Amino acid sequence: MAGRAGSIPYLLAGKFHRLAFEEWGDAGAPPVLCVHGLTRNGRDFDVLAAALADSHRVICVDLPGRGNSDWLDDPMLYQAQHYVVALTHLLSWIGRDVAWVGTSLGGICGMVVAAMQGAPISRLVLNDVGPFIPADALRRIRDYMVASGDSPMMTRFPDIEAIERHLRFIHAPFGPLSDGQWADLARNSARALPDGRFTMHYDPKIAEPLRGTEPVDVDMWAFWERIRVPRLVIRGETSDILLPDTAVRMEGSGAVVFQVPVTGHAPALVDPLQIEAIRGFLAG
Repeated sequence: MAGRAGSIPYLLAGKFHRLAFEEWGDAGAPPVLCVHGLTRNGRDFDVLAAALADSHRVICVDLPGRGNSDWLDDPMLYQAQHYVVALTHLLSWIGRDVAWVGTSLGGICGMVVAAMQGAPISRLVLNDVGPFIPADALRRIRDYMVASGDSPMMTRFPDIEAIERHLRFIHAPFGPLSDGQWADLARNSARALPDGRFTMHYDPKIAEPLRGTEPVDVDMWAFWERIRVPRLVIRGETSDILLPDTAVRMEGSGAVVFQVPVTGHAPALVDPLQIEAIRGFLAG
């Protein structure tokens, strides 16, 4: 089974752009929208989508500048509020209430949308992100992103195997993946270049809004307190993005928390136990 490629137009900064996605399952089934993290793309959800496709219509989107979605002319548009604009266009196209599965940045966008009055979100799954993100974790991400964009060694790889070695190092916190899962991750992360080499499947300028900034703690508790739908929070045991105290507070406000051992930021959502936790939550 494979997803079906699709796209919609969205308007941002006076120009229409194309937002790409892969769609799985029956078009009439209850929809699930899966939104990936900062440097990833919708193919991260292939395993989850295949597992849910017998009961749901699963739409795995590529955020602007990632995967098959259009790159943006102005790199300063690569910020969460503009991703929300694109995603709300997609929600309008779907035209029904959706369950939202968001990893990291995708979860931040999900919280923003779910907090809005009349939001078409019926259930919210947050993968290793919450309404408080510490500055130290954001500083780590900024330093990696800026260094990656400036380094030829990290933007030009001779083959897919080199990308896999790179991902095994930088995404080690994803958890204990099999060799086959790492190989799939590498293939889904790669974009072929005209000279036969490969690079990561995103616009390297997505790091520009981070350059030269000093991160501060992100506090989204005001958004969180306005969310009224059922919430499942998946947390990597050693995550520096979703701290234990934050997860406890989220649980205290009614969310279900599922902790993934031997994993940091962020669980890859390919393990059967993680998939069954999401499936059970979506089933109500």
